[in-house]
Amino acid sequence: MRTPVGIECPHFYGDYHRGRNHEECQLLASSDPPQNWQAELCKTCPVPGILRANSCKNMRLNAQVTRLVFDLFKRRVYVSAFCEKTLKSVEKPEIGCGECHPLPPIFEVKK
Repeated sequence: MRTPVGIECPHFYGDYHRGRNHEECQLLASSDPPQNWQAELCKTCPVPGILRANSCKNMRLNAQVTRLVFDLFKRRVYVSAFCEKTLKSVEKPEIGCGECHPLPPIFEVKK
């Protein structure tokens, strides 16, 4: 579904049926503890970009809303990832853990 910013995100939910105006981020709602969502968070949210770059079925995202150190009025979404296949934390969610989807032999450098 399209976010208020106009980007496709599978975690965004909007219910506009018969005059309703309910919007939520299901990723933030399912995080531990649940986070409050506001529409301006979608402007800088990295989740749609991560999911466009890496569509691994084993990677689970966890999102948290944080405040910047120098600007306490701006809130941003921070995303951490975990691989359920290797049971490891993923440092770069855009790339993945490196073990679920290895590169084909044609891309390997021979020494």
